Amino acid sequence: MADEVKYEYMVVQTVRGTDGSVISKMQKDGWELVEQLPGRLRSTLNFRRPKRPLPWRLIGAGAAALVALAAIIGTGVALGDDDEEKGAAASSPAASEKPSATPPANEPTTAEVITAQNSPEFAKLLKADPCGEANVNFATKHEGQTVSFDGSIRHMAAHADDQTRYDFLLGPGDEGPQTTDGPNFKYEDVNTGNLHLTGKEAPATIAVGDKFRFIAEVVEFNTAQCLFRLAPVSTETR
Repeated sequence: MADEVKYEYMVVQTVRGTDGSVISKMQKDGWELVEQLPGRLRSTLNFRRPKRPLPWRLIGAGAAALVALAAIIGTGVALGDDDEEKGAAASSPAASEKPSATPPANEPTTAEVITAQNSPEFAKLLKADPCGEANVNFATKHEGQTVSFDGSIRHMAAHADDQTRYDFLLGPGDEGPQTTDGPNFKYEDVNTGNLHLTGKEAPATIAVGDKFRFIAEVVEFNTAQCLFRLAPVSTETR
């Protein structure tokens, strides 16, 4: 449609705790926050803003220049080395009429996610003693990597008396508080927004016993408490 709004997009990564100031600065420049994806150390902020239409005179006058510039660029790319091409791509803004198909930095691709189907080690862990050595070995080996499993909420409680942030205890399988096998997976100090709920019927509230497909980042294993800490990436209803 002729009057359809077209956007340019930008992805910004920030150190946790500086999100507010970055968002404020971007909004002053006309950018709209589309999505905020917090990670363990960094946050990924996705912005967009309407493209400014060019005056027809400038479009007509610049057409010939663009043709010439395209020829120059084509020659430069053919002669340039790979390092120069990568440097140019890294410094250019993410602007297009549609968001890039490349996932945000803190969202892993399917090939990077460890599951019971592609990792015998993880499949065995999901049925192991929650205090066994397999937990600390896996957490040490795969720290910072992403795992995915079908599980349920075993327990949840307010974090430090904060009624908007919680500690979630998760277990593999569908047994909720009756779960006995596998690690004591824990999300610590998160709110429901941090869970990044997905699915056709995302619930309005979260309760003990709810079943999800959890995708999370491996943080650490606490040997004293037998708690396997994860950081949520996304939570899909099932």
